[in-house]
Amino acid sequence: MTTSSELIEISERRSAHNYHPLPVVIHEAHGAWVTDVEGKRYLDFLSGYSSLNFGHGNPKIIEAAQEQLRNLTLTSRAFYHDQFAQFCAGLGDLTGKDMILPMNTGAEAVETAIKVSRKWGYQVKGVAPEQANIIVMEDNFHGRTTTIISFSTDPDAHDEFGPYTPGFKIVKYGSAEAIREAIDANTVAVLVEPIQGEAGVLVPPDGYLTQVRELCTENNVLMIADEIQSGLGRTGKTFAVEHEGVVPDIYILGKALGGGVVPVSAIAANEDVLGVIKPGQHGSTFGGNPLACAVANAVIEILNTGEFQARATHLGEIMHAKLRELIGHGVVAVRGRGLWAGVDIDPSVATGREVSKRLMERGVLAKDTHGSTIRLAPPIVISEEDLLSALDQLAEVIASMR
Repeated sequence: MTTSSELIEISERRSAHNYHPLPVVIHEAHGAWVTDVEGKRYLDFLSGYSSLNFGHGNPKIIEAAQEQLRNLTLTSRAFYHDQFAQFCAGLGDLTGKDMILPMNTGAEAVETAIKVSRKWGYQVKGVAPEQANIIVMEDNFHGRTTTIISFSTDPDAHDEFGPYTPGFKIVKYGSAEAIREAIDANTVAVLVEPIQGEAGVLVPPDGYLTQVRELCTENNVLMIADEIQSGLGRTGKTFAVEHEGVVPDIYILGKALGGGVVPVSAIAANEDVLGVIKPGQHGSTFGGNPLACAVANAVIEILNTGEFQARATHLGEIMHAKLRELIGHGVVAVRGRGLWAGVDIDPSVATGREVSKRLMERGVLAKDTHGSTIRLAPPIVISEEDLLSALDQLAEVIASMR
C-alpha cells in the first residue's frame, strides 16, 4: 500500500503549488466522516467549502448519479436531453425566478452574471457602449479567473496577473452608504456575497442587504447575490439573503448544487434580465449536461423538503453557543450564521494553520484563512453528538496552546 507521506511527496513534486493542503490523504468518505489511506477516520468540518452540505456519498444524490451514468452523460447543448427541463423548472421554482442559465464551476457562474449584467445594461438600461460598471466589495471572493481577480483586494489572488479587466468599482463591505456614493448612471449591477466566506465568514450589519436591495431598485441597477458558499441550506435558509427577506435580481449558485459529485453551477433571474442572452452569445459544452442535471435535480428535491435548512438552524445554534464560550479563552471573535462559522484565534496563542494541524491530529479536519482565522462548516448531516465532540476537540486544542 502506498502511504500518505509517499502520496504527498509525489503530489508536491508533480503538481503546481497553488494550494497548501493539510498533510492528510483521504481515500473514502461517508456522511460527515472521511478515512485516510492508512484507515484513520476524521470528521470533515469543511465540507469542501460548502460543496458537501448534504454529506459525502448522500444516498439520494449518489443513486441519481448512478442511474444517470447508465443512461446518458453528455449531449452538449446542441440537443435537448430529458433531465434539462426538470432542472430548469426546479431551480427556477426554488429561486422564484423565470429562467436559469447553467454552467459548471462557481467562477463560470460569476462570469455569466457579469456578462448578463453588462448586456442588460446596454440593451435595457441604455448605458453607452463600453461604459458599464459593476460595484463590488472589498475582501470579496468570487473565483480566480482573470476578470474576477481584477476586482479582488487579496494580493495573493490579484497581484502579478495583470493587465486587469476594467469596469469595476470596489467599495467597503457592509456599508450601504459606500454603494450609494459609488452608483452612477453607468452602474449596471451590485455584486455581493450575503456572507463573505473566504474573508473569514464575515456577516454584514443587520439591514445591509435590505439597503442594497433598495438602492438597486431606486437606481435601476441589478442586485446580484453570490450564494455559491452561503446558499443551499448552509445558513439555515435556502439562501442567505432570506434572513433579511431580500430577493436579488440574479442568484449565483454552485458548490452544493452539484451535491459533492460533479461541478454544477447556474445563475437564476427573470426573463427581463436573462432574456438578453441570445444563441451563440454565451455557453459551455458541459454546462447543463445530463449527469449534472440529474444530480442537481436530486439536490433540489432534498432542499424542497426544508429538512436541511431546519437542521442547519438547530445545529448552528448549538455550534455558535459552544464557540462563543471560547471567546476570551484563546479565541478573539466568532462570526457566522447557521452551520457556518469563522473563528478568530488569538494570534498570541497560535496561527489558524497551527490550530488546524492540531485538530487534524485529533481527527477533525478544518482549514485556516487569512492567518488567524479558521472556518468551520461541517456537513449538515452531522450528528449532534459528533458536532459537540469536534467542538470539544477545538476547545482542548486551544487550551493546550495557550
